Amino acid sequence: MPTSDRGSGPVRVQEVSSRSDRNEFVRLEWRLNANRPLWVPPLLSDQRRFLDPRHPARSYCDATFALARRGGVLVGRIAGIVNRRYNEKIGARNARFGFLECIDDPDVVRALLDHVEGWAAGRGLDRIVGPMGYTDQDAEGLLIDGFQYEPTIATYFNPEYYVRLIEGCGYAKEVDYVVYRLDVPEELPDLYRRILERRTSRSAFRLVEFTGKRELKPYIEPVLHLMGIAYDGIYGFVAPTPEERRELARQYLPLLDPRFVKVAEKEGDVVGFVIGMPNLAPGLRAANGRLFPFGFLPVLRAMRRSRQLDLLLGGVRADCRGRGVDALLGAAMIREAQRGGFRLIDSHHELEENRAMRAEMERMGGVVYKRYRVYGKPLEGAAVEPGREAAAKPESLTV
Repeated sequence: MPTSDRGSGPVRVQEVSSRSDRNEFVRLEWRLNANRPLWVPPLLSDQRRFLDPRHPARSYCDATFALARRGGVLVGRIAGIVNRRYNEKIGARNARFGFLECIDDPDVVRALLDHVEGWAAGRGLDRIVGPMGYTDQDAEGLLIDGFQYEPTIATYFNPEYYVRLIEGCGYAKEVDYVVYRLDVPEELPDLYRRILERRTSRSAFRLVEFTGKRELKPYIEPVLHLMGIAYDGIYGFVAPTPEERRELARQYLPLLDPRFVKVAEKEGDVVGFVIGMPNLAPGLRAANGRLFPFGFLPVLRAMRRSRQLDLLLGGVRADCRGRGVDALLGAAMIREAQRGGFRLIDSHHELEENRAMRAEMERMGGVVYKRYRVYGKPLEGAAVEPGREAAAKPESLTV
């Protein structure tokens, strides 16, 4: 970055307070990442929505958004978040940092994190974790390994120097997420085939598949409702409110390919689901933050041409686990990937400690090719052991 873009003099941090500030907050990501070939611009509408006090999560989240300047030059941004529902659920007093963008300068990141730490301490909190958003449906975890690979939707794709800067401010590992890369097999693996034949021949579970969004729409609410139940106990998760479920549907339904949504029913109730999406990175890069009026065209082209299938969400109701539902959904998704000519599957985030899911991925021949880290730090004077919350978490329940 040219010296003129780094400014000179002390770093000053100020709260976002005007429309102009909000625009600068959003647009800084473009300026700092424009020369990174694999970077994918987020949708401007989603970014602005995060800063809107009317965002559904703001009914139970406090937030501060701040900009860092040096000599009048914008050199960084950050958000501080308190998810009150999650804190109450686990009995913690945590704040989160997120939306971090900054130049490669330890003074800048320290000033930004100091702002969030001071804001959190003023609210009686004792720990900072991040990067995280309002909920675990936002991007979370700093990319620490796998920078050479195409990013996927709803994940961070930070520069490598962020790791050094954040750890230099006293932050340490809280939890790690791993991402598996799987080759799409030419034939359904024997184990899946045997489980499928043994379980589903006498099963009450019914596979529901879709060819159009009109068929899919009635299932969106039941699927998101099940997610709120199935994910209970996962790190950082609190069940979405009805308004948040509508927000998630609004955000993702336009981008979903119904072929890659698989649902399992029992007696008319949704008991399991898995949602995938063709990797849209080239299309979103071409759209440059805007789906309309014409940005959706390269996104649609990317959807048709992609040969990488990105898994987004999956879950099975607790009383139906271990009864073949996961095999039913997994086999259906693999078969769809085969029909679509896909060569690779990206598993999305899996908690490092989720032994059951990781064993399943490795049984399928998957290898870890990316790693993300949520960092934590006790506030000054707070006697909190690193990783306190993570150690108490049960295994992930996602498929």
